[in-house]
Amino acid sequence: MMKVMILAAGRGERMRPLTDVTPKPLLPVGGKTIIEHTLIQLVSSGFKEIIINHAHLGQQIEDYLGDGQRYGATIQYSPEGEQGLETAGGIINALPLLGNEVFMVVNGDIATNFPFETLLNQPVDLAHIVLVDNPLHHEHGDFGLESNGQVTLNSAEKFTFSGIGLYHPDLFKAIPSGSSKLGSLLRQAMSEQRVSGQTFSGFWMDIGTPERLEVLNRLYYS
Repeated sequence: MMKVMILAAGRGERMRPLTDVTPKPLLPVGGKTIIEHTLIQLVSSGFKEIIINHAHLGQQIEDYLGDGQRYGATIQYSPEGEQGLETAGGIINALPLLGNEVFMVVNGDIATNFPFETLLNQPVDLAHIVLVDNPLHHEHGDFGLESNGQVTLNSAEKFTFSGIGLYHPDLFKAIPSGSSKLGSLLRQAMSEQRVSGQTFSGFWMDIGTPERLEVLNRLYYS
């Protein structure tokens, strides 16, 4: 079964002061923590082997989620120290836990009803990413999608990267350990036509600010 990494090491600067004492993945929304919603969705979609990275106040995440048994999962942790290693650096740091096969990575600060199970048999070269319509706070988008399924940097119509993707370990093989961002790696692979993608038009939200957290809470309780 494919392993999944949940990225949970972000400092959550835009969420301050909430994140001064609580790591962003443990902020409550809809009666559970943000990361629990994602964890429960992944398990219900058939993904049971979960790796979670953490940095700022990360021990709280380990203490709260434990070994994952009560969620029907097996959770392993990849601590990064207080400062964190950015997205690609965090994945590289966790590669010994992720193994040699294609794995999924999900941002720990999104809310979505994306059907994760549909990615189980998705062919992957170096990466396959899920794109969504551009939210108001990111109206220009990130990447385009060609008719053959290739993700491109140059396109009249651009979509927003959802924070959901499949990756082959080879994407990271030439990158030294330390802090590095996933975006630059993906752009290089896109220039070599080695990133495929798909669009998703269902519910998706980046829970990046207290205001969006409040909107999401209202959605859960409406």
